[in-house]
Amino acid sequence: MELTNVLRLLRLFLIFGMLAPQVQASEQAAPIPIKVVVVTMFERGAATGDGAGEFQYWVERFPFDEELAFPLTGQPLRINRDKGVLGIVTGIGTIKAAATIMALGMDERFDLSKAYWVIAGIAGIDPADGSVGSAAWAEWVVDGDLAHQIDAREMPGGWPTGYIPLRRDNPFEEPAPPASDNYVYRLNPGLTDWAYRVSKDVPLEDTQGMQKLRAHYKGFPNAQRPPFVLKGDQLSAMTYWHGAKMNEWANKWMPYWTEGKAEFVTSAMEDSGTLHALSNLSGVGKTDFSRVLLLRTASNYSMQYPGVSAAESLNGEGPAADVAGAGFLPSLEAAYRVGGAVVEELLKNWKSAKDQPPTTAR
Repeated sequence: MELTNVLRLLRLFLIFGMLAPQVQASEQAAPIPIKVVVVTMFERGAATGDGAGEFQYWVERFPFDEELAFPLTGQPLRINRDKGVLGIVTGIGTIKAAATIMALGMDERFDLSKAYWVIAGIAGIDPADGSVGSAAWAEWVVDGDLAHQIDAREMPGGWPTGYIPLRRDNPFEEPAPPASDNYVYRLNPGLTDWAYRVSKDVPLEDTQGMQKLRAHYKGFPNAQRPPFVLKGDQLSAMTYWHGAKMNEWANKWMPYWTEGKAEFVTSAMEDSGTLHALSNLSGVGKTDFSRVLLLRTASNYSMQYPGVSAAESLNGEGPAADVAGAGFLPSLEAAYRVGGAVVEELLKNWKSAKDQPPTTAR
């Protein structure tokens, strides 16, 4: 072999030797394509084998069989690589939720550009609209924290509440400020309707304790129904509020900010933070906000039943004290059953769902 050819071969070997580690590192760094992210808000203790929180049924049954470090929060991620589904616990409250989801969205280990986000957690429910154990898909989410407030003991006579919209002098003063003065989110209505239609006949757990609790809500026909799947909007606030007066405020606050389009159905503590992060991430191409779904399942009612005070109801006192928490575990079950049905439907139809969010039941 001529010396020139030998030198050429040596040069090729040298180049390959230099590039091979880089190619290998590039392959190792290739982001994992994620089809669905399941977002839960809290877990009690471990993610398996003890008292369940919002994440445990997903981890044990879906299953999420692999743990991934996520040092920016106290909870590791879970993944099912075969299905392409990732699970996360945000922590309680809008602040933790926003920070956690933003951190996940910027995590270079994952390609979330085509991912659907199924937020599945428990909530309070307006007894005018639903019963404990029911599951509500939200189209509208309105933040309940960003406002002026006067203590109710000092507010002027005739005011229905001490909460005042920003840049207004009185509660519910018209015209309402622009929605940009608050955190108001509308999720993809076609996708939300599709999720409802896919899951509306999922059987939900009903127990004697739930039956006893809802029997006290006389005058509220929907509160006395067995658990069911519905579409219902959410008021998101860090404060865990409760009682008939606050419930009345919520029923006015949501339509006030949405030109009458939203109706208060469920109360929860994280989702305006989660949606704020996802909206911002969508703006830079990390996520697709049109692929976000929000499911909240009723662990409790947002106000007291007739004959007890708001404080007694909040503290689990009164004639139904023995069943005050009857909706907790069934609401966790409902979140997994209803949310899981939608996740599986997305995976089953991934060939089309990858490129275009579904808008009608299949």
